[in-house]
Amino acid sequence: MNPSDIGALLDGWRQGDRDALERLLPLVYAELRRIAARQLKNERPGHTLQPTALVHEAFLRLADQRQVDWQNQAHFFGVAAQVMRRVLVDYARRRAALKRGEGAELVSIEQASDVASTDLPVLALDAALNRLEKIDPGLAKLVELRAFSGLSNEQAALILGVSPSTVKRELRTAKAWLTNELSCGGRRE
Repeated sequence: MNPSDIGALLDGWRQGDRDALERLLPLVYAELRRIAARQLKNERPGHTLQPTALVHEAFLRLADQRQVDWQNQAHFFGVAAQVMRRVLVDYARRRAALKRGEGAELVSIEQASDVASTDLPVLALDAALNRLEKIDPGLAKLVELRAFSGLSNEQAALILGVSPSTVKRELRTAKAWLTNELSCGGRRE
């Protein structure tokens, strides 16, 4: 995967070149599938959504994102991971609505060494991240980049325009906030 090829295709896509979008998919498909598999890894057993379906749904949603000013390849994958998270949350909401809240789905936050893996209900995690975004959008974005796209501290730092040491420090803050928020069961307003 040549980052300059991907960057050129992202620029073409943003400028309305549909061919660029069609040429982009084969270059990024394997990485998108890896991100999808990572997000689905700790979902409930028998989950009907598979990595391929998640990639396709996310890519369809991404196809409408021509207005994004793609900074680089890592930025694209970060946005793709965020879109996949939205797909999973929408899926969980539909399922919860059908079952009237019975049986929460679990999602795993697998992060770097400074943020531990924890199984959490996907809807509770989404609600907590939405609350965090209102308080500190940067921390919420960082959690999305690290937890959902699997970006390294260095890649996340590049996207956010901060140093890797700042990323490491802010991840500790985010972990503490999320742990506290989720231990309250999301009952805060």
